[in-house]
Amino acid sequence: MKQERRVVVTGLGAITPLGNNVHEFWNQLIAGKSGAGLITKFNTEKFKTKFACEIKGFDPLQHFERNEVKKLDPFAQYALVTAKEAIEDAHLMQSNPDVTKVGVIWGSGNGGFQTFQQEIMEFAKGDGTPRINPFFIPKVIVDIASGWISMKYGFMGPNFTTVSACATSTSAIIEAMNYIKWGKADVMITGGSEAAINEAGIGGFSAMKALSTRNDDPLTASRPFDVSRDGFVMGEGGAALVLESYEHAAKRGAKIYAEVAGGGMSADAYHLTATHPEGKGAQLGMKWAMEEAGIKPEDVDYLNPHATSTPVGDESEMKAVYALFGANAKVKISATKSAIGHLLGGAGAIEALICIKAIETGIIPPTINTQNLDPALPQGLNIILNDAVRQPVNIAMSNTFGFGGHNATAVFRKV
Repeated sequence: MKQERRVVVTGLGAITPLGNNVHEFWNQLIAGKSGAGLITKFNTEKFKTKFACEIKGFDPLQHFERNEVKKLDPFAQYALVTAKEAIEDAHLMQSNPDVTKVGVIWGSGNGGFQTFQQEIMEFAKGDGTPRINPFFIPKVIVDIASGWISMKYGFMGPNFTTVSACATSTSAIIEAMNYIKWGKADVMITGGSEAAINEAGIGGFSAMKALSTRNDDPLTASRPFDVSRDGFVMGEGGAALVLESYEHAAKRGAKIYAEVAGGGMSADAYHLTATHPEGKGAQLGMKWAMEEAGIKPEDVDYLNPHATSTPVGDESEMKAVYALFGANAKVKISATKSAIGHLLGGAGAIEALICIKAIETGIIPPTINTQNLDPALPQGLNIILNDAVRQPVNIAMSNTFGFGGHNATAVFRKV
Protein backbone atom coordinates (compact mmCIF):
# COMPACT_ATOMS: atom_id res chain seq x y z
CA MET A 1 0.00 0.00 0.00
CA LYS A 2 1.33 3.42 -0.98
CA GLN A 3 2.33 5.54 2.03
CA GLU A 4 0.20 8.61 2.61
CA ARG A 5 2.00 11.92 2.12
CA ARG A 6 2.27 14.81 4.54
CA VAL A 7 0.38 17.94 3.54
CA VAL A 8 1.57 21.47 4.28
CA VAL A 9 0.33 25.04 3.79
CA THR A 10 2.53 27.30 1.67
CA GLY A 11 0.26 30.22 0.73
CA LEU A 12 -2.49 32.32 2.31
CA GLY A 13 -5.05 34.80 0.99
CA ALA A 14 -7.96 36.62 2.65
CA ILE A 15 -10.68 39.18 2.12
CA THR A 16 -12.67 39.93 5.26
CA PRO A 17 -14.68 42.55 7.14
CA LEU A 18 -11.42 43.49 8.90
CA GLY A 19 -9.20 43.83 5.85
CA ASN A 20 -8.85 42.92 2.20
CA ASN A 21 -5.61 40.97 2.50
CA VAL A 22 -4.00 38.69 5.07
CA HIS A 23 -1.74 41.37 6.60
CA GLU A 24 -4.53 43.90 7.18
CA PHE A 25 -6.91 41.27 8.46
CA TRP A 26 -4.51 39.69 10.94
CA ASN A 27 -3.37 42.99 12.43
CA GLN A 28 -6.95 44.15 12.96
CA LEU A 29 -8.00 40.79 14.39
CA ILE A 30 -5.29 40.54 17.03
CA ALA A 31 -5.90 44.19 17.94
CA GLY A 32 -9.45 43.24 18.95
CA LYS A 33 -11.27 45.28 16.30
CA SER A 34 -14.86 44.61 15.23
CA GLY A 35 -15.88 44.47 11.58
CA ALA A 36 -19.58 45.04 12.26
CA GLY A 37 -21.65 48.05 11.26
CA LEU A 38 -24.94 49.13 9.76
CA ILE A 39 -25.65 47.51 6.40
CA THR A 40 -24.84 49.71 3.40
CA LYS A 41 -25.76 47.27 0.61
CA PHE A 42 -29.54 47.74 0.77
CA ASN A 43 -32.27 49.62 2.62
CA THR A 44 -32.86 47.86 5.94
CA GLU A 45 -35.70 50.07 7.16
CA LYS A 46 -38.20 47.21 7.34
CA PHE A 47 -35.74 44.53 8.48
CA LYS A 48 -35.43 43.33 12.08
CA THR A 49 -31.62 43.15 11.72
CA LYS A 50 -30.00 46.21 10.20
CA PHE A 51 -26.29 45.40 10.57
CA ALA A 52 -23.68 42.92 9.42
CA CYS A 53 -19.94 42.51 8.97
CA GLU A 54 -19.48 43.85 5.44
CA ILE A 55 -16.27 43.98 3.42
CA LYS A 56 -15.08 47.57 3.15
CA GLY A 57 -13.43 49.44 0.30
CA PHE A 58 -13.52 46.56 -2.17
CA ASP A 59 -13.63 47.68 -5.80
CA PRO A 60 -13.83 44.76 -8.24
CA LEU A 61 -12.48 46.97 -11.03
CA GLN A 62 -9.16 47.07 -9.18
CA HIS A 63 -8.93 43.31 -9.74
CA PHE A 64 -10.88 42.56 -12.92
CA GLU A 65 -11.65 44.04 -16.31
CA ARG A 66 -15.14 45.50 -16.65
CA ASN A 67 -16.31 42.67 -18.92
CA GLU A 68 -15.03 40.13 -16.37
CA VAL A 69 -16.97 41.74 -13.52
CA LYS A 70 -20.19 41.19 -15.49
CA LYS A 71 -19.50 37.45 -15.43
CA LEU A 72 -18.60 37.17 -11.73
CA ASP A 73 -20.90 37.10 -8.73
CA PRO A 74 -19.21 38.65 -5.67
CA PHE A 75 -18.57 35.22 -4.12
CA ALA A 76 -16.53 34.26 -7.19
CA GLN A 77 -14.72 37.62 -7.13
CA TYR A 78 -13.68 36.95 -3.55
CA ALA A 79 -12.54 33.45 -4.50
CA LEU A 80 -10.33 34.72 -7.33
CA VAL A 81 -8.88 37.59 -5.30
CA THR A 82 -7.98 35.43 -2.31
CA ALA A 83 -6.64 32.61 -4.50
CA LYS A 84 -4.40 35.12 -6.30
CA GLU A 85 -2.99 36.37 -3.00
CA ALA A 86 -2.38 32.82 -1.77
CA ILE A 87 -0.77 31.67 -5.02
CA GLU A 88 1.50 34.71 -5.10
CA ASP A 89 2.32 34.25 -1.41
CA ALA A 90 3.37 30.66 -2.17
CA HIS A 91 5.44 31.78 -5.22
CA LEU A 92 3.78 28.82 -6.89
CA MET A 93 3.78 29.88 -10.53
CA GLN A 94 7.45 30.89 -10.45
CA SER A 95 8.28 27.22 -9.80
CA ASN A 96 6.56 26.14 -13.04
CA PRO A 97 4.43 23.41 -11.44
CA ASP A 98 3.03 20.50 -13.41
CA VAL A 99 -0.47 21.93 -13.90
CA THR A 100 -1.94 18.46 -14.31
CA LYS A 101 -0.99 17.84 -10.67
CA VAL A 102 -2.48 21.10 -9.34
CA GLY A 103 -6.17 21.08 -8.43
CA VAL A 104 -8.80 23.31 -6.86
CA ILE A 105 -11.39 22.37 -4.24
CA TRP A 106 -13.38 25.43 -3.22
CA GLY A 107 -16.30 25.85 -0.86
CA SER A 108 -19.42 28.00 -0.90
CA GLY A 109 -22.69 27.34 0.84
CA ASN A 110 -24.81 29.63 -1.33
CA GLY A 111 -22.86 30.39 -4.51
CA GLY A 112 -24.15 33.33 -6.54
CA PHE A 113 -26.79 34.41 -4.03
CA GLN A 114 -26.59 38.08 -4.99
CA THR A 115 -26.93 37.32 -8.70
CA PHE A 116 -29.90 35.01 -8.11
CA GLN A 117 -31.75 37.62 -6.07
CA GLN A 118 -30.96 40.40 -8.53
CA GLU A 119 -32.19 38.50 -11.58
CA ILE A 120 -35.41 37.33 -9.91
CA MET A 121 -36.18 40.84 -8.64
CA GLU A 122 -35.64 42.24 -12.15
CA PHE A 123 -37.90 39.58 -13.63
CA ALA A 124 -40.62 40.32 -11.05
CA LYS A 125 -40.61 44.00 -12.01
CA GLY A 126 -41.16 43.23 -15.70
CA ASP A 127 -44.04 42.02 -17.81
CA GLY A 128 -43.24 38.33 -17.46
CA THR A 129 -40.87 38.20 -20.44
CA PRO A 130 -37.82 36.17 -19.35
CA ARG A 131 -35.05 38.66 -20.09
CA ILE A 132 -32.44 36.66 -18.22
CA ASN A 133 -28.74 37.53 -18.27
CA PRO A 134 -26.93 34.89 -20.38
CA PHE A 135 -24.35 34.66 -17.59
CA PHE A 136 -27.04 34.00 -14.97
CA ILE A 137 -26.44 30.26 -14.59
CA PRO A 138 -22.61 30.40 -14.67
CA LYS A 139 -22.68 33.21 -12.09
CA VAL A 140 -25.02 31.34 -9.74
CA ILE A 141 -23.74 27.76 -9.63
CA VAL A 142 -21.62 27.05 -6.57
CA ASP A 143 -18.87 25.18 -8.43
CA ILE A 144 -18.02 28.11 -10.71
CA ALA A 145 -15.42 29.59 -8.32
CA SER A 146 -13.22 26.49 -8.52
CA GLY A 147 -13.72 26.52 -12.27
CA TRP A 148 -12.66 30.16 -12.57
CA ILE A 149 -9.50 29.59 -10.50
CA SER A 150 -8.50 26.60 -12.63
CA MET A 151 -9.11 28.49 -15.89
CA LYS A 152 -7.15 31.54 -14.75
CA TYR A 153 -4.03 29.52 -13.95
CA GLY A 154 -4.46 26.48 -16.18
CA PHE A 155 -4.72 24.03 -13.27
CA MET A 156 -5.93 20.68 -14.63
CA GLY A 157 -5.99 18.54 -11.49
CA PRO A 158 -9.04 17.56 -9.39
CA ASN A 159 -11.59 20.36 -9.45
CA PHE A 160 -14.88 20.59 -7.58
CA THR A 161 -16.80 22.37 -4.84
CA THR A 162 -17.94 21.16 -1.45
CA VAL A 163 -21.28 22.18 0.08
CA SER A 164 -21.99 21.41 3.73
CA ALA A 165 -23.58 24.70 4.84
CA CYS A 166 -21.37 26.46 7.39
CA ALA A 167 -18.95 23.52 7.50
CA THR A 168 -18.35 23.91 3.76
CA SER A 169 -14.85 25.29 3.47
CA THR A 170 -13.47 23.10 6.27
CA SER A 171 -14.82 20.18 4.26
CA ALA A 172 -13.02 21.62 1.22
CA ILE A 173 -9.72 21.84 3.10
CA ILE A 174 -10.06 18.27 4.35
CA GLU A 175 -10.83 17.00 0.84
CA ALA A 176 -7.88 18.95 -0.60
CA MET A 177 -5.64 17.42 2.07
CA ASN A 178 -6.92 13.95 1.16
CA TYR A 179 -6.23 14.32 -2.57
CA ILE A 180 -2.62 15.23 -1.83
CA LYS A 181 -2.24 12.48 0.80
CA TRP A 182 -3.55 9.93 -1.68
CA GLY A 183 -1.12 11.07 -4.41
CA LYS A 184 -3.84 12.35 -6.73
CA ALA A 185 -2.36 15.87 -6.72
CA ASP A 186 0.84 17.61 -5.65
CA VAL A 187 -0.77 21.00 -4.99
CA MET A 188 -4.33 22.04 -4.18
CA ILE A 189 -5.82 25.51 -4.01
CA THR A 190 -8.57 25.39 -1.41
CA GLY A 191 -10.72 27.62 0.77
CA GLY A 192 -14.14 29.17 0.56
CA SER A 193 -16.07 32.37 -0.03
CA GLU A 194 -19.52 33.75 0.56
CA ALA A 195 -21.47 36.89 -0.36
CA ALA A 196 -24.89 36.65 1.28
CA ILE A 197 -25.42 40.10 2.79
CA ASN A 198 -28.51 40.98 0.78
CA GLU A 199 -32.25 41.13 1.30
CA ALA A 200 -32.70 37.39 0.85
CA GLY A 201 -29.80 36.42 3.07
CA ILE A 202 -30.56 38.78 5.94
CA GLY A 203 -34.31 38.28 5.60
CA GLY A 204 -34.03 34.50 5.48
CA PHE A 205 -31.79 34.08 8.50
CA SER A 206 -33.81 36.71 10.37
CA ALA A 207 -37.01 34.76 9.73
CA MET A 208 -35.35 31.79 11.43
CA LYS A 209 -34.52 34.03 14.41
CA ALA A 210 -30.85 33.15 13.90
CA LEU A 211 -29.54 36.74 13.68
CA SER A 212 -28.77 39.18 16.44
CA THR A 213 -31.13 42.16 16.57
CA ARG A 214 -28.83 44.38 18.63
CA ASN A 215 -29.28 47.28 16.21
CA ASP A 216 -28.34 49.89 18.81
CA ASP A 217 -24.86 48.41 19.23
CA PRO A 218 -23.72 46.49 16.12
CA LEU A 219 -20.02 46.58 17.04
CA THR A 220 -20.55 44.32 20.03
CA ALA A 221 -23.53 42.30 18.78
CA SER A 222 -21.52 39.14 18.14
CA ARG A 223 -20.67 37.99 21.64
CA PRO A 224 -20.03 34.23 21.75
CA PHE A 225 -20.53 32.52 25.13
CA ASP A 226 -21.98 35.70 26.67
CA VAL A 227 -25.11 35.28 28.76
CA SER A 228 -26.76 38.02 26.66
CA ARG A 229 -25.94 36.61 23.20
CA ASP A 230 -28.95 36.73 20.90
CA GLY A 231 -27.84 35.39 17.53
CA PHE A 232 -25.09 35.58 14.94
CA VAL A 233 -23.92 38.51 12.83
CA MET A 234 -23.69 37.88 9.10
CA GLY A 235 -20.25 38.26 7.54
CA GLU A 236 -18.91 38.02 4.00
CA GLY A 237 -15.62 37.35 2.23
CA GLY A 238 -13.39 34.31 2.28
CA ALA A 239 -9.91 32.87 2.40
CA ALA A 240 -7.64 30.70 0.29
CA LEU A 241 -4.88 28.24 1.20
CA VAL A 242 -2.24 26.66 -1.01
CA LEU A 243 -1.70 23.08 0.12
CA GLU A 244 1.21 20.96 -1.10
CA SER A 245 2.78 17.64 -0.36
CA TYR A 246 5.71 18.20 1.98
CA GLU A 247 8.09 16.75 -0.59
CA HIS A 248 6.84 19.07 -3.35
CA ALA A 249 7.12 22.13 -1.12
CA ALA A 250 10.58 21.22 0.17
CA LYS A 251 11.89 20.48 -3.32
CA ARG A 252 11.01 23.95 -4.57
CA GLY A 253 12.13 25.65 -1.35
CA ALA A 254 8.70 26.98 -0.43
CA LYS A 255 7.96 28.67 2.88
CA ILE A 256 5.89 26.30 5.00
CA TYR A 257 3.36 27.86 7.38
CA ALA A 258 2.05 24.68 8.97
CA GLU A 259 1.04 21.10 8.32
CA VAL A 260 -2.58 20.05 7.76
CA ALA A 261 -2.35 17.18 10.20
CA GLY A 262 -5.87 15.78 10.21
CA GLY A 263 -9.54 16.24 9.54
CA GLY A 264 -12.75 14.82 10.90
CA MET A 265 -16.25 15.04 9.44
CA SER A 266 -19.44 13.76 11.04
CA ALA A 267 -23.21 14.23 11.16
CA ASP A 268 -25.45 15.08 14.10
CA ALA A 269 -28.32 13.10 12.53
CA TYR A 270 -30.56 15.13 14.81
CA HIS A 271 -32.27 18.30 13.52
CA LEU A 272 -32.70 20.45 10.42
CA THR A 273 -30.96 23.51 11.87
CA ALA A 274 -30.17 22.92 15.55
CA THR A 275 -26.98 21.29 16.79
CA HIS A 276 -27.21 18.18 18.93
CA PRO A 277 -27.86 19.40 22.49
CA GLU A 278 -24.93 17.39 23.86
CA GLY A 279 -22.72 18.08 20.84
CA LYS A 280 -22.37 14.39 19.97
CA GLY A 281 -21.61 14.97 16.29
CA ALA A 282 -19.14 17.72 17.15
CA GLN A 283 -17.38 15.36 19.55
CA LEU A 284 -17.01 12.76 16.80
CA GLY A 285 -15.59 15.25 14.30
CA MET A 286 -13.01 16.55 16.78
CA LYS A 287 -12.13 13.03 17.96
CA TRP A 288 -11.60 11.73 14.44
CA ALA A 289 -9.55 14.77 13.42
CA MET A 290 -7.25 14.28 16.40
CA GLU A 291 -6.96 10.56 15.72
CA GLU A 292 -5.89 11.20 12.14
CA ALA A 293 -3.36 13.77 13.34
CA GLY A 294 -2.04 11.27 15.89
CA ILE A 295 -2.56 13.65 18.81
CA LYS A 296 -4.35 13.69 22.15
CA PRO A 297 -6.52 16.47 23.59
CA GLU A 298 -3.69 17.61 25.85
CA ASP A 299 -1.53 18.27 22.76
CA VAL A 300 -3.84 21.01 21.41
CA ASP A 301 -2.73 24.58 22.18
CA TYR A 302 -5.51 26.53 20.46
CA LEU A 303 -9.10 25.82 19.43
CA ASN A 304 -11.01 28.16 17.14
CA PRO A 305 -14.59 27.06 17.82
CA HIS A 306 -17.61 27.42 15.58
CA ALA A 307 -19.15 29.65 18.29
CA THR A 308 -21.57 31.76 16.27
CA SER A 309 -23.08 33.59 19.28
CA THR A 310 -26.38 31.71 19.18
CA PRO A 311 -27.86 30.61 22.52
CA VAL A 312 -28.18 26.92 21.62
CA GLY A 313 -25.15 26.47 19.36
CA ASP A 314 -22.50 27.87 21.70
CA GLU A 315 -23.71 25.76 24.61
CA SER A 316 -23.82 22.47 22.70
CA GLU A 317 -20.35 23.02 21.23
CA MET A 318 -18.81 23.79 24.60
CA LYS A 319 -20.40 20.63 26.02
CA ALA A 320 -18.64 18.72 23.24
CA VAL A 321 -15.34 20.48 23.95
CA TYR A 322 -15.68 19.81 27.67
CA ALA A 323 -16.40 16.13 27.02
CA LEU A 324 -13.13 15.81 25.10
CA PHE A 325 -10.82 18.22 26.88
CA GLY A 326 -12.21 18.47 30.41
CA ALA A 327 -11.99 21.46 32.74
CA ASN A 328 -8.93 23.70 33.07
CA ALA A 329 -7.42 22.14 29.99
CA LYS A 330 -4.29 23.52 28.36
CA VAL A 331 -6.17 24.37 25.17
CA LYS A 332 -7.00 28.04 24.78
CA ILE A 333 -10.27 28.90 23.05
CA SER A 334 -11.14 32.09 21.18
CA ALA A 335 -14.19 32.73 19.02
CA THR A 336 -13.16 35.04 16.18
CA LYS A 337 -16.68 35.34 14.76
CA SER A 338 -17.00 37.97 17.48
CA ALA A 339 -14.83 40.19 15.26
CA ILE A 340 -15.69 39.21 11.68
CA GLY A 341 -19.15 37.74 11.97
CA HIS A 342 -20.21 34.45 10.43
CA LEU A 343 -18.96 33.97 6.88
CA LEU A 344 -21.26 30.95 6.39
CA GLY A 345 -19.60 28.70 3.81
CA GLY A 346 -16.43 30.81 3.99
CA ALA A 347 -16.12 30.53 7.78
CA GLY A 348 -13.96 27.41 7.86
CA ALA A 349 -11.42 28.85 5.43
CA ILE A 350 -10.84 32.10 7.30
CA GLU A 351 -10.78 30.31 10.65
CA ALA A 352 -8.27 27.78 9.31
CA LEU A 353 -6.14 30.74 8.24
CA ILE A 354 -6.45 32.14 11.78
CA CYS A 355 -5.19 28.86 13.22
CA ILE A 356 -2.27 28.87 10.79
CA LYS A 357 -1.36 32.48 11.63
CA ALA A 358 -1.54 31.64 15.35
CA ILE A 359 1.02 28.88 14.73
CA GLU A 360 3.21 31.17 12.62
CA THR A 361 3.16 34.19 14.94
CA GLY A 362 2.63 32.72 18.40
CA ILE A 363 -0.38 34.99 18.89
CA ILE A 364 -3.87 33.76 19.80
CA PRO A 365 -6.51 36.36 18.86
CA PRO A 366 -9.16 37.23 21.45
CA THR A 367 -12.87 36.71 21.76
CA ILE A 368 -14.16 40.29 21.79
CA ASN A 369 -17.46 41.73 23.10
CA THR A 370 -18.03 38.92 25.59
CA GLN A 371 -18.27 40.32 29.12
CA ASN A 372 -20.29 37.83 31.16
CA LEU A 373 -19.75 34.16 30.41
CA ASP A 374 -22.98 32.21 30.40
CA PRO A 375 -23.13 30.19 33.65
CA ALA A 376 -24.96 27.45 31.72
CA LEU A 377 -21.71 26.70 29.84
CA PRO A 378 -19.38 24.02 31.22
CA GLN A 379 -17.10 25.60 33.80
CA GLY A 380 -13.32 25.67 33.68
CA LEU A 381 -12.80 26.09 29.93
CA ASN A 382 -9.90 28.38 29.00
CA ILE A 383 -11.71 31.03 26.92
CA ILE A 384 -9.57 34.00 25.86
CA LEU A 385 -11.45 37.28 26.28
CA ASN A 386 -10.71 40.85 25.18
CA ASP A 387 -6.93 40.71 24.56
CA ALA A 388 -4.73 38.54 22.37
CA VAL A 389 -2.43 36.06 24.10
CA ARG A 390 1.19 35.56 23.10
CA GLN A 391 2.43 32.02 23.46
CA PRO A 392 3.89 29.29 21.25
CA VAL A 393 1.21 27.41 19.31
CA ASN A 394 2.28 24.03 18.00
CA ILE A 395 -1.14 22.52 17.34
CA ALA A 396 -4.34 24.40 16.50
CA MET A 397 -7.78 23.10 15.69
CA SER A 398 -10.80 24.64 13.92
CA ASN A 399 -14.46 23.61 14.28
CA THR A 400 -17.27 24.33 11.83
CA PHE A 401 -20.86 23.09 11.91
CA GLY A 402 -23.66 23.51 9.37
CA PHE A 403 -27.43 23.27 8.99
CA GLY A 404 -28.34 19.70 8.23
CA GLY A 405 -26.10 18.48 11.04
CA HIS A 406 -22.79 18.70 9.16
CA ASN A 407 -19.64 18.88 11.30
CA ALA A 408 -16.05 19.39 10.16
CA THR A 409 -12.86 19.83 12.20
CA ALA A 410 -9.36 20.44 10.88
CA VAL A 411 -6.08 20.14 12.80
CA PHE A 412 -2.97 22.18 11.95
CA ARG A 413 0.54 21.54 13.27
CA LYS A 414 3.77 23.50 13.38
CA VAL A 415 6.44 22.04 11.07
